[in-house]
Amino acid sequence: MVWGSMYLPDKVQRLLSTKPPVAIETLQYYQQTEAMDDSKDDPNFWKELNKTKQVDEVIVRHSYVCGEEERTLGKLNTDEIYNLLNEHPSWKGQFAGQGKLVLNETILDLSPTCKERAYMSLDKDGNLSLFDGPPQQDKVIKTFFQLDISSMESSLPDEALRHFYDGIRIQDIDEYNSVLSTFSDYAREG
Repeated sequence: MVWGSMYLPDKVQRLLSTKPPVAIETLQYYQQTEAMDDSKDDPNFWKELNKTKQVDEVIVRHSYVCGEEERTLGKLNTDEIYNLLNEHPSWKGQFAGQGKLVLNETILDLSPTCKERAYMSLDKDGNLSLFDGPPQQDKVIKTFFQLDISSMESSLPDEALRHFYDGIRIQDIDEYNSVLSTFSDYAREG
């Protein structure tokens, strides 16, 4: 039994390390280029910032593939905000009303919290889903697609299925993409 549990992660890793289908690679490319497109600056944001002397609350929001983090910088004057945006050209500003400014950054990675607690498995509706913690806790973060369970069960070894149903621990963006691409072969059409 001990030997089997040591063997299982290697077997699952081999299943997950196959080359992703072209459709998944293409989708990931478009998601990444769209997230990094600097041409989406809002000219209205710059006009409004130019009219402002000081912002009562500035928040920096880091949006990840999985998860979000925010930190409050407090009151800043316009020069300080311009300096921040010059130091961080990937940040996009947005006024949120009542003296609040949000500086958004899109990061093509998992948040530190997701790296600590994320799992992929099957949700109660038969979808490939990302969970906050083990799937048994039923805290779905994101749902990807419906799985053809009978096709998956007839194709994958029993150990790999057990590991999948128990939850595949996701600790970085490569594992995230690998599991997505592996199970996309079993996505239901329609």
